[in-house]
Formats: sequence, structure tokens, C-alpha cells
Amino acid sequence: MDEYVVLAGGIAAGLLAGVFFVFAVAILPALGGVDDHTFVDTMNQINHSVVNPVFVLVSLAAPALVVVAGAVDRSPIRSVAAALGVLTLLISIAVNIPLNNKLAAGSSREDFEPDWVRWNAVRTVTGIRSFVCLLLSNAAET
Repeated sequence: MDEYVVLAGGIAAGLLAGVFFVFAVAILPALGGVDDHTFVDTMNQINHSVVNPVFVLVSLAAPALVVVAGAVDRSPIRSVAAALGVLTLLISIAVNIPLNNKLAAGSSREDFEPDWVRWNAVRTVTGIRSFVCLLLSNAAET
């Protein structure tokens, strides 16, 4: 059972970290050169389309499964993976989603982009680290 939880958590954590990584290294740099109207319109469209059952499921499943894996096997590295997975979700809830909502409500690019980019970079790092810790914990067992 434990190996399936770790596998599912690893897949979900990897997918989520990958989404944040793609934003950091491809989408946001591409949008950096567009005019303000295009930036705001595109980000609003992305933010609207990302709220779908698959993304929401992965976003919630990743930290939940990593926490379960940590609870089943209380190894230090799984505990770190769990803490980082929860931190990644909390950053999204506390910072990125409210910024998305403000942008949709008419906030300017100047009020959105610097903070969103900064905090996306932070959650990218925490998400990748959670994923790597989970992988390392699995490798340590074999």
C-alpha cells in the first residue's frame, strides 16, 4: 500500500512542480515582452482555464498524498517532502490565487506581475524539492 501512495504522490507532486516550472521558465518569460493589455488578458485566460477538475485534483492530491506517505513511513526525508508539499499549496492559496483574483477584478500588470513571478519561483522550488525528497525517500527504501 505504501508504495502506491508514494507513487501516486510522486506523480502528482512531479506534475504540479512541472506546471510551476513551465510558468517560471517559459510562459512568464514569453509574456514578459508583450504589452500590458495582452499580458493581463492572457493571464486571466490562463487563470480561468487552469481551474478545472484535473488541475484542482492534482493540486490538492500532491500535498495530501505526500503527507499520507510521510505519516505511513515517518522517515525524516518524507516529513520534509510533506512539509514542502504543504508549503507549496499554502503559497498558492495565500499569494498566487489572491493575485489571480485581483488581476481578474481589474488590477494592473504592475500590481500583479512582480509578486506573482517571485512567489511562483518560490513555489516552484518548494514543489520540486518536495518531489525530489519523495523520490529520494523511495530510492532509500530499495
